[in-house]
Amino acid sequence: MPQSAPRGEKAPTGTGQEATVPVPAAAGGGPVSHAIFRLARLHRMFAGQLLRRTGLHPGQELVMMHLWELGPQRQTDLVRLLDSDAATMTRTVRRLEQAGFVRRRPSPTDKRATLVEPTAASHALRREVEQVWSQLEGLVTADLSADERTMALLTLERLERNLVQAAADPAGADAER
Repeated sequence: MPQSAPRGEKAPTGTGQEATVPVPAAAGGGPVSHAIFRLARLHRMFAGQLLRRTGLHPGQELVMMHLWELGPQRQTDLVRLLDSDAATMTRTVRRLEQAGFVRRRPSPTDKRATLVEPTAASHALRREVEQVWSQLEGLVTADLSADERTMALLTLERLERNLVQAAADPAGADAER
């Protein structure tokens, strides 16, 4: 039975590496899930540190990337593109608008819809955001060979597909319990 690490110590992850967060015994049945949690937390923390100089917060840069690439979008389309929820996207767009990175305007084709579009100020950030993502990628994959990077990406994509499939079939996810 897995045991929690004593206070102040780091629990082994089974690979000879130490976890950055003690692994509680209750998470012993989900070591991959706990590792994903830890990785996501650290990734978001580093992204936040690197993005700070741009004036963006983690997650906002993803909205901007889609707007830079696709042009003006309905907020509902951004929700779908980023697999977000409407309330979170509303807050994100409002904050980006207050920062001067996006503006909202009525859709010329649908009077009920509002388009969110990047501003000139946000376009000036694009290169810096791309550099931040390259730097973040370098931090994450620093000691991986090209083959290991490919395998890591394939594994992450497979894990994502598993969760997408489970979300599409909630009865199947319940049967796993």
